[in-house]
Amino acid sequence: KKVERVVFNEITKNSILNAMKNPRTINSELVEAYLARRALDHLIGFSISPILWRKLPGSRSAGRVQSVALRLISERESEIEKFETTEFWTVLASFLNIKNELCSGKLIEYNKEKLKKFDINSKEYADEILTKVQISNFQVSKIEKKRVRRNPFPPFTTSTLQQEASRKLGFSASKTMMIAQKLYEGIKLSKETSGLITYMRTDGVQIGSESINNIRNRISLDYGKNFLPDSPRLYKSKAANAQEAHEAIRPTNFDLDPKSISSFLENDQFKLYDLIWKRTISSQMQSAELDKTSVDITSNDKNLVFRINGSQIYFSGFLKVYKEGLDENNLDKSDENEDNRIIPPLKENESLNLNSSENLQHFTQPPPRYTDASLVKKMEELGIGRPSTYASILKVLIDRSYVTKESGKYLPEERGRILTAFLTNFFGKYIEYDFTAELEKNLDKISDGKLNYKNLLKDFWTDFKSHLDNNSIDGKSEFDKNHAQQIPKLTTIP
Repeated sequence: KKVERVVFNEITKNSILNAMKNPRTINSELVEAYLARRALDHLIGFSISPILWRKLPGSRSAGRVQSVALRLISERESEIEKFETTEFWTVLASFLNIKNELCSGKLIEYNKEKLKKFDINSKEYADEILTKVQISNFQVSKIEKKRVRRNPFPPFTTSTLQQEASRKLGFSASKTMMIAQKLYEGIKLSKETSGLITYMRTDGVQIGSESINNIRNRISLDYGKNFLPDSPRLYKSKAANAQEAHEAIRPTNFDLDPKSISSFLENDQFKLYDLIWKRTISSQMQSAELDKTSVDITSNDKNLVFRINGSQIYFSGFLKVYKEGLDENNLDKSDENEDNRIIPPLKENESLNLNSSENLQHFTQPPPRYTDASLVKKMEELGIGRPSTYASILKVLIDRSYVTKESGKYLPEERGRILTAFLTNFFGKYIEYDFTAELEKNLDKISDGKLNYKNLLKDFWTDFKSHLDNNSIDGKSEFDKNHAQQIPKLTTIP
């Protein structure tokens, strides 16, 4: 029989009818990439899992990507446990100008030397500096103003949607995908059921030209032409192993804004659709322009220098619609707290009155435990797994009691940490980040027709079987004999 494949990116009437009119032949290279991926997962899982059943009672399975994700969580917990806290202090002051307008800054220089993070390391030293601050007179020594542009973010991929839904909505990766699946399959709107978003398992950031035109028309209508760039914005994925076979995640119909269909959506469906809508619209909007200001306030003897940083939005651009959330790993890198911090009009050499001063004690913090957002981001950065697998991998780790979640953060259970230690000891190479990422690259080469899938499997199995045969993990047990029928004999590649 002649078999053809129809491809559509959204479940709408026109999209499906057009797909049926334009079928294509089966892509054998994509099929082979799938076969190779499945075989690798089985070769690793079916070979290691029985060993775990014997040696680590309660450990139910290991997997090509699952075990690497568990290693990330376990290693982060070890980092937290080994972390040694360091004390440091900061000195803050607020000043009044001639109009009694307030501005606040942090001490950045003392005795003509720049202060590093840990230079003020005791209360006694901080109090000494504070005493000098309180008896000093101050004036504005330097003002720097610079206009900067911020470009919008690309529309959502699977991983960035999971990250943002975790940060902004508190959704787990699996919950995000479950809601997105429903929005993709279709919601009944009055008389007709229609898919509201495009396919949600994608690492492509590109959008079709027709949809871009619809987005631009919507921007012009809702916000005015000054929010519209002269030409459409085109995006390309930065992910190491992006396939970009599908469009980015976007609304299917730009006449259906979230408010207009809110009565047809459940609360969580509305929240996720609203997030996707705003990210998509903002991705084609004009850049934001901010006036960044830096002011140095110096004592008359030049021994104390405070700095005030702030920025005011000159033109909101895409920020009128959308602002990306931040996870804990990015908080210290962000200048978000400076946005819209208003600095009163000041002039160089202007005298200022000290209003208040204080010293604050701080302690360095260990790296934060992974959230859905930060773990998905880390896996994507390392090139581990595919967008479609992230949610299911994290769910498996919880379902098998390898990890738990507390306040949205992943904590490894003792069982999970023992499993990671065992796999690192006996199968270290196969749960290395670089090794797993290299496998993903080779799987992508198969889908591109650049690598024969049987050669990849043969090379992998030759090395892996040799490792199994030579590694004295243990001998055969009664368990093996009793369960021999359940364990595939993986000695050759079919």
